[in-house]
Amino acid sequence: MQGVDPAWLPDEAFRPIGTRRTLIRGSGPLVDTVHAEVAEPCVRFGGSVSRDESPEPYDLVLELTGTDDGEAFTVERGGGVTTVTASGGPGLLYGLFHVVRLGDAAFQGSSAHEEHRPASALRMLDHWDNVAVHPVMGQVERGYAGGSLFWADGRARGELLGRVREYGRLLAACGINALAVNNVNVHQAEARLLTDRIDRVAEIADALRPYGIRTHLSVTFAAPMVLGGLPTADPLDAAVRAWWAGASARVYEAIPDFGGFVVKADSEGQPGPFVYGRSHADGANMLAAALEPYGGTVHWRAFVYDHRQDWRDRTTDRARAAYDHFVPLDGQFAANAVLQVKHGPMDFQVREPVSPLIGAMPRTRLAVEMQATQEYTGQQRHVCWLGPMWSEVLRFRPDGVPVADLADGMVAVSNVGDDPFWTGHPLAQANLYTFGRLAWQPDADPGRILDEWIRLSFGTGPAAGLRAVLAGSWRTYEKYTAPLGVGWMVQPGHHYGPSVDGYEYSPWGTYHFADRDGIGVDRSVATGTGYAGQYAKAWAEAYESPETCPDELLLFFHHVSYEHVLRSGKTVIQHIYDTHFEGVEEVEEAREVWASLAGLMDPARHARGAERFEEQLRSAREWRDQINSYFLRKSGVADAHGRRIH
Repeated sequence: MQGVDPAWLPDEAFRPIGTRRTLIRGSGPLVDTVHAEVAEPCVRFGGSVSRDESPEPYDLVLELTGTDDGEAFTVERGGGVTTVTASGGPGLLYGLFHVVRLGDAAFQGSSAHEEHRPASALRMLDHWDNVAVHPVMGQVERGYAGGSLFWADGRARGELLGRVREYGRLLAACGINALAVNNVNVHQAEARLLTDRIDRVAEIADALRPYGIRTHLSVTFAAPMVLGGLPTADPLDAAVRAWWAGASARVYEAIPDFGGFVVKADSEGQPGPFVYGRSHADGANMLAAALEPYGGTVHWRAFVYDHRQDWRDRTTDRARAAYDHFVPLDGQFAANAVLQVKHGPMDFQVREPVSPLIGAMPRTRLAVEMQATQEYTGQQRHVCWLGPMWSEVLRFRPDGVPVADLADGMVAVSNVGDDPFWTGHPLAQANLYTFGRLAWQPDADPGRILDEWIRLSFGTGPAAGLRAVLAGSWRTYEKYTAPLGVGWMVQPGHHYGPSVDGYEYSPWGTYHFADRDGIGVDRSVATGTGYAGQYAKAWAEAYESPETCPDELLLFFHHVSYEHVLRSGKTVIQHIYDTHFEGVEEVEEAREVWASLAGLMDPARHARGAERFEEQLRSAREWRDQINSYFLRKSGVADAHGRRIH
């Protein structure tokens, strides 16, 4: 769209296809999408595309061989022709984008046969967008790229439906196939999307459908009371179940390919089944039953914990909560109910262990939830490419099997808004793209995915510089913020910038317990909260002792002295000092690299990045000075290198 950053689908990426002769075989809505995607670059670059057989030779054949909704495709090269074959429209679309990613390489080399299929059927984004501007949460909760793509002033943004379609194109290009269009915290205006405003959701679904994106809706568990006037929302009440069945039927009348519901219940003030003495399985299964006739799925979030904790009580541990709530329910959830589990036990911190819930419920469908929108990792004002962290999570083996093989799907909180650059910081687009590609192939090398995104988005000119800026940015961010897995230390409420004790005496359960003798949370079985014991035997044993716990998670699992010696040979306090100085230095270097790329990209894109780097450097210095000063005063231990600490 004019005036909108093209993200990873610039015109130039389609040149290898646009200069060649293409034949498209098959019919259907997604085949029409494929034809349109090929026809436009052919006009620009001089190639041709046909849907009719003719004697002329073709360079590329895109062929639909069936009528199903399958997403797999094959690629064959031989005799000077590249052929993409799929039995379903989505597969043909993904096959086309695969050829776009390969570029000229798709038409080179000897004969080959490749089969491609996604590792999981669900690859989803959750938008935390509010229909009406919420007095506390604004238009987009935890959204750092402007306003909502979908909603404004309490209504659907009809003027942006063209951009919504373009967004669907971007998502399909990296393999995402599902989207929830509203906040998991469902307020009054959002609740009505289920009933009298379902036509607005249908408009969005219509815009996304040409790219194979199924639309989902976050709903409030109390909808029968809020919308239906019933005196209860008890999931075992016959009238409540009938209300949900009727509401679901009307949704599918408006949106026949509707994906299902997303539910946050009994969490942070959201209503749920606990008030009726029912379990989360009771609540999820009621909704699953309403969706089952239409092939819909309920995504039930496992983010359930006590957010009114007494900070003086060290026996209550927020990290334990999801496991304690849900493991006893294993095997009780319906087949079309998916338990959506945050990848770590707390809340998308820069460093957490993998949630022990993953792998502990073998008879329950699980989806792993990640956060692309960088709530605690710089809010898209800082460069923080999360691909390495996500890859570590997906490769982690709770009990011999990688997380990726234990999950039925992957979900990410979206980082996109109505900002002209989609994600606020142009480089934050790398997180969205990487999530989609890892959701398709969890064992892929994230570095290769990053190189792919850079080439598609910026071309080869600035590639080396951009890789230098992005590749280590997650660890750079970790260095100048919260050390050794301790997490948090952020400003309350908006979560941007340092405040070491900001949440230390609050009811949220997000503590670091720093005192004059040491820092960290004792989560051992022997002397702490017992959280370490929630893992399978090998990991439970590793996490139990400071001597065997990985250093990067030491303060998550243990309270240790400032003079505790890490495997690096440094003490904890010296590690804190050194990493915070190093982190700022690395941001300074990245800013200089970005400045050197000014002539190698669109000026507006470079100017936005330069603006964000200035803010990142200011913030990194603030983090360094506040964290180092706090721990110098708390510990009384001086920096071994004599650097200035305020």
